[in-house]
Amino acid sequence: MPVSESPCLNLAIARLSTIGNETFAIWVVQTPYLAGAILHDCFWSSELTQVWQAWQEMFAYDQLIDGSFDSFLETPPQQLANSTYEPNQTHSSRLMQSLGIKLWNWLFQGPILNTLERSIGIASGKNKPLRLRLDIRDPKLITLPWEIMQAQPGKAAISLAQHLLFSRTTNDVESLASLPVSQSLNVLLVLGQKNIDLPKSKVASPPLRLEEEAEVLTQALTSYRYDAVGNAATTVKCQVDTLLQPTPEQLISQLENKSYNVFFYAGHGESAPDGGKIFLRSNRSISGTELAQVLTRCQVKLCVFNSCWGAWPAFVQKNTLQNSSLAEVLIHHGVPAVLAMRDQIGDEEALKFIQVFAQALATRQSIDRAVAIARQQLLTIYRFNFPTWTLPILYLHPEFDGELIRPVQEEVTQLPENSLSEIRQRTLKATLRSLSVPKKVWSLQAGFALLGRVNDHNDIAIDEPWISKQHAKIFCRNEKRDGKTVPTYFISDNSRFGTFIFELDEWRKVHLQEVPLHSGVQLKFGSSQGETFEFIVEG
Repeated sequence: MPVSESPCLNLAIARLSTIGNETFAIWVVQTPYLAGAILHDCFWSSELTQVWQAWQEMFAYDQLIDGSFDSFLETPPQQLANSTYEPNQTHSSRLMQSLGIKLWNWLFQGPILNTLERSIGIASGKNKPLRLRLDIRDPKLITLPWEIMQAQPGKAAISLAQHLLFSRTTNDVESLASLPVSQSLNVLLVLGQKNIDLPKSKVASPPLRLEEEAEVLTQALTSYRYDAVGNAATTVKCQVDTLLQPTPEQLISQLENKSYNVFFYAGHGESAPDGGKIFLRSNRSISGTELAQVLTRCQVKLCVFNSCWGAWPAFVQKNTLQNSSLAEVLIHHGVPAVLAMRDQIGDEEALKFIQVFAQALATRQSIDRAVAIARQQLLTIYRFNFPTWTLPILYLHPEFDGELIRPVQEEVTQLPENSLSEIRQRTLKATLRSLSVPKKVWSLQAGFALLGRVNDHNDIAIDEPWISKQHAKIFCRNEKRDGKTVPTYFISDNSRFGTFIFELDEWRKVHLQEVPLHSGVQLKFGSSQGETFEFIVEG
């Protein structure tokens, strides 16, 4: 099983307004096993509100304090402290742990807990982590630090656990468009405005160290590390292009003229009703709604915002606006992955997080695993009783597997273009084309191609329901015939329903077999009713 196929458990939370303002429904959207409807109703208690208030009084840079649950969460942010604030370690550690345990016990009750335990067991049996995604459909719950949930004292928080990969999501989205296969990291780094006059409700922050951050990011992505015997680590090729305080027009032009799979912004940001704002230069900002148009059109896979309030919702007349944070808006518009900050974060903490996160991406870690690794680093350096490790918030599209770069075991080894090897000289060029849609043509590079239904893992992706994810491979091999070496193409079927080959005026099914292919042969994959393809060998 590929690394990207880790089992996934998707949970959703919504308020039951017809029953009462503090009653919620928690249900299972997706499980790694076949299951019927799994639903649990629960009540938000005053005790949980009190712990949440105390947590914010101790940790939050933005204070949200009131007597009741609703008015408490509706109050717009007011500045409380800065990153140099150091709480009493014993009391703050107990408070961090207390809220984490209470959030866990509130979310994981009855059938929801049973589903989690069974899903973890299935993932463990496959030697995979469980991807746990939380869809929070009540805007007043967005500001809660769900990342600190833990089952009991001594257990790791849910966003730090080794056997879980935690992220937030939303199922109120369109299906994810087909994305190109990424074999390298192509990063557009945008450095925004250094100094900005923040609203009066917030304390002005010092100038940002953006150039240092750019250098740290570039070094982390492009510096190769070596193992004990001197071999290069499994890092990928990385290219970082930098824009310094661009205009929106310059930013759009850069995204459209080059192909990037990562968009990285470092600078100031704030919450706003249309998806927040990032400040590119003096008097020039761009909203999340505006930015989403070009990011989705250019098929950017990952957006990282090293700025304040990127995962914070907007407030209008003390009411929290639904789907209003920068991260949520980009996900709703079709960006597969967004990483943003829930609150303010200091420069030093941000640099540490970004360095480790970038290094993890460069070594082919999935996005959610890279976030967990970087979060663990923050906790180790700044301690459990500091809020720094709780600030990064990751959103993933429910259909995105979190893999930014194809895992190393799934890479197809290709010969260099200038290779003079005998194998290269004896490989015939070949193509597979659809007889129904003439524009659908695939060329076999170096005489080899993986064929299947999942685009990110195959050289030839065919979107038909009866085609397996890893259906077959087509390859060229030298065969001995009459004392001569003759290059010959073969297809090796590895599918559930087989491959159909038209020979001698009839369709013959090939299942879990390897058979030769001659030029002009017609093929169908998975079903005799499927689309017809023609295999052509040139020369």
